[in-house]
Amino acid sequence: MLGKLAYYLARYRRHIVDINLSICFPEMSTADRKKLNRDVFRSAGISIIETGLVWLRSPQIFNNLVEIQGLEYLEKALEQKKGVVLVGMHFSTLDFCGAILANYCKFDVMYRSNKNPLIEAIMTRGRIQNFSDAIERKDIRSLLKSLKRGNAVWYGPDQDYGRAHSVFVPFFGYPTATISATSRIADISKSPVILLTHYRLKDDKNYQICLSKPLKNFPSGDLVLDASRINEQVEKAIQRAPEQYWWLHRRFKTSPKGGNRPY
Repeated sequence: MLGKLAYYLARYRRHIVDINLSICFPEMSTADRKKLNRDVFRSAGISIIETGLVWLRSPQIFNNLVEIQGLEYLEKALEQKKGVVLVGMHFSTLDFCGAILANYCKFDVMYRSNKNPLIEAIMTRGRIQNFSDAIERKDIRSLLKSLKRGNAVWYGPDQDYGRAHSVFVPFFGYPTATISATSRIADISKSPVILLTHYRLKDDKNYQICLSKPLKNFPSGDLVLDASRINEQVEKAIQRAPEQYWWLHRRFKTSPKGGNRPY
């Protein structure tokens, strides 16, 4: 009901979702795209409840609802004492599944601060409760220190952080500003890179968290190649459950020079 209400009230966000879906799924019919747009808001509405549950109660009580695949890859990588860059993606199950995973293996999280002081305070409290540390996305020094201490750090490279630190590589075939910091961080820290994905299953009652083996030959020394590789992995994850991806953000707000902004 929250998602349905937001779909009708948040007209600008609904427009952003529609533009994003049009770019990424140009072959999709108007009717199918409209249905997927509704499903995105439905998933976002559910995520509000899920996030509240793990922020206000102990996440451990929900462990039995979540299947974790590949936890052994993360545990083995941490044994190297080089830290782990845990590359995540902005799915609506992020806060819920992240809190559950932290029950099994503690890790730090990177985040983008909110301009609203009240919302920022609430979100900070929730993150600190469930994770070892919460590091603002611009604080790369603290990120590197955490990795040096041997910690795993969640890092989400799938949002538009502007032109300055990005390269333009395809995302669903569209030239997209993609931050190059993932490979830079891995290069400086010498930390292994593991992909983290998570999904709400079809019954809306159970969840799955998937951890990959450490990426081979990453970083490659080629920022464009590395960014393309990350985008390919994000695309692959989205294809499994496109309605659960956070299409509400303006993924394509930075256009190549001379290009038109889609929003």
